[in-house]
Amino acid sequence: MTEGLAYRPSGPGHASVFCIDIGGSFMKFAVSAGPGLLVALESIETPATDWSAFTRSISGLLARHADKASATAPLALSIAGLVDPRSGRAISANIPCITGRPIGSELSGLLGRPVVAANDADCLTLAEANEGAGRGHSVVFCAVMGTGIGGGLAIDGRLVRGAGGVTGEWGHGPILNTTVEVGGTMLHIPRFSCGCGQSGCVDTIGGARGIERLHRFLCDRDETSRQILQDWQDGDERAGTTVAAYLELLADPLALAVNITGASIVPVGGGLASVTALIAALDGAVRTRILNRFERPLVVPAARQEDGGLAGAAVLGHQWSLAVEGR
Repeated sequence: MTEGLAYRPSGPGHASVFCIDIGGSFMKFAVSAGPGLLVALESIETPATDWSAFTRSISGLLARHADKASATAPLALSIAGLVDPRSGRAISANIPCITGRPIGSELSGLLGRPVVAANDADCLTLAEANEGAGRGHSVVFCAVMGTGIGGGLAIDGRLVRGAGGVTGEWGHGPILNTTVEVGGTMLHIPRFSCGCGQSGCVDTIGGARGIERLHRFLCDRDETSRQILQDWQDGDERAGTTVAAYLELLADPLALAVNITGASIVPVGGGLASVTALIAALDGAVRTRILNRFERPLVVPAARQEDGGLAGAAVLGHQWSLAVEGR
């Protein structure tokens, strides 16, 4: 397999990059002196609705830590939202002040340094492909299972960024089954409406809110995803029905994503990845559905769960730097 370190520096002169993981509530700021090197510096609140305050916050972070890298060091951003790779325009429900803006070029002009940006799921994918569970794998499909569903694709350590920046977004499209068999009983599952405007998307049942919706429909109970999954692990029959249906519904589209991409590893990020029994069960369900059978685990918890946004942004920044240098 091809080693996924496409951004390895060729000599000691490799420059540092700044990186920020920007969520709807907080920004995490760090500096990276090279591949695999990441030093967290500061965390501040995100001014999500005020562009002027947003830019001042970033400028302040760079000013307070100016001694950590050169004045022209690139800044790489991991953003909770989409970034169109052609126009550079961002779309973010959690950070509305950046929506519609070509965030990289606009910030670059304001800050006087190169700025590159990518979706947070794409940054996690870069982190996993280069420094996480996907290291050493040529094709890495990263699945994000948190509040909702997201994903990304990397080949030989580099992102595949298709039209609109939505490559790897397996959470959307009317692809869910409407019937599943659980314990010999056929269950009908409606195509729930999705926030994207479609119905039957994986996002409607795959994330934490989706499990709760499915449990409410199947068992007429309002419980948190945490409680449902704990009850399932404790042997509760109703929670067992919900999780069995969930796995049947989710495994099909994830197996399709594996077949289409040829991925040899699927790191899973997001809050649900912390439930190792769930990820192990999903792995088993996916491996029975794919053409290329694996004797080892294929769907695994992400290794860079805690710092994937920052680590992936750092990779993005270093890759940009080396591309400019022609290395």
